[in-house]
Amino acid sequence: MSQPTRARRFFRGASALAGLSLIAAPAARAQMTEVGEGEGALSIVAWAGYVERGETDPAFDWVTGFEAATGCLVEVKTANTSDEMVALMNEGGFDLVTASGDASLRLIAGERVQPVNVDLIPSWAKVDDRLKDAPWHTVDGVHYGVPYMWGPNVLMYSTEVFPEAPTSWNVVFEAMDLPDGQPNAGRVQAYDGPIHIADAAQYLMAHKPELGIADPYELNEEQYAAALELLRGQRKLVGRYWHDAFIQIDDFKNEGMAASGSWPFMVNLLRADGAPVASTIPEEGATGWADTTMLHVDSEHPNCAYKFFEHQLASNLQSDLAVWFGANPSVPEACTDGRGMLTPEVCHANGFDDFDRIRFWRTPVADCSQGEDACVPYYRWVSDYIGVIGGR
Repeated sequence: MSQPTRARRFFRGASALAGLSLIAAPAARAQMTEVGEGEGALSIVAWAGYVERGETDPAFDWVTGFEAATGCLVEVKTANTSDEMVALMNEGGFDLVTASGDASLRLIAGERVQPVNVDLIPSWAKVDDRLKDAPWHTVDGVHYGVPYMWGPNVLMYSTEVFPEAPTSWNVVFEAMDLPDGQPNAGRVQAYDGPIHIADAAQYLMAHKPELGIADPYELNEEQYAAALELLRGQRKLVGRYWHDAFIQIDDFKNEGMAASGSWPFMVNLLRADGAPVASTIPEEGATGWADTTMLHVDSEHPNCAYKFFEHQLASNLQSDLAVWFGANPSVPEACTDGRGMLTPEVCHANGFDDFDRIRFWRTPVADCSQGEDACVPYYRWVSDYIGVIGGR
């Protein structure tokens, strides 16, 4: 992707917050008061692997049954970054989006999504209490979505290069020889999205404590400058910036990649295909995502959307999706009720008990815990990250 094209994509996605420093609830809109007959169709903007109909693996299909039960025929548009999701929702024509925390507040502030009447979702009571009122989809006590899935951003690595799991993110941030005796330059990847600045900030929290970073999404000018400097150094190491899950999979199969930040989804698919990869959360910890299904303010199929809200909370869907994606369900009983593929052991392995250790993606704003206008807002993350990966 050319730098001008990348800039257009990022800036469209950032526009909802470009002039905002503090998230406030938009003007109140009428909520749905009852769920009626489905309209026959439903369009969803989703992360890769989130809305499966058995085409990748016949064992993972939670669309066909939904369509048969409701008559709502599902169309999925895969998005590769949160900025792309925001851009698509700004353009319109979609009903639902599985938004991460660095997109959800932008969608709320930009009035692209509508409040959700949780009283119309019978399974709402089963949602994990840690997620019900999460600040990335709840503003002034109003819910703007239904929790879907959550998990960490992991360090994926080649087991042919690393006989033992790396213990630090330094293998992708600092120039060094790897255990196979070859330099890491050209053999590591980084995420093609401004939110990657938070990964750099989290690394600095551990390695430059004198900066005083307490939250990787709340950076003052000095802290932000240090994160950008680290990323400029990383630019010399990166063989490819990735945003397409399947391109990253191909790179680890065919292009000699050694390590990268990744999602459990890609790790699982590679391992299922016999690729010599594994993943870990290094000693510095991890950023992560808690994704929320949100309803477009101008949805043409709101009844089908509410039917999907209920469908997505079924413990068998939550269970199978957690296994498929290597993530954690928003319905805790999916770990234990045996209705799907998930087991308590797999839930533990996926990090279900590590919720408090993950620093979930969040849209950076200027007014932060450090003070009014003390932190660098997201629109600057967008423009400066374009400069970093463009070599400026």
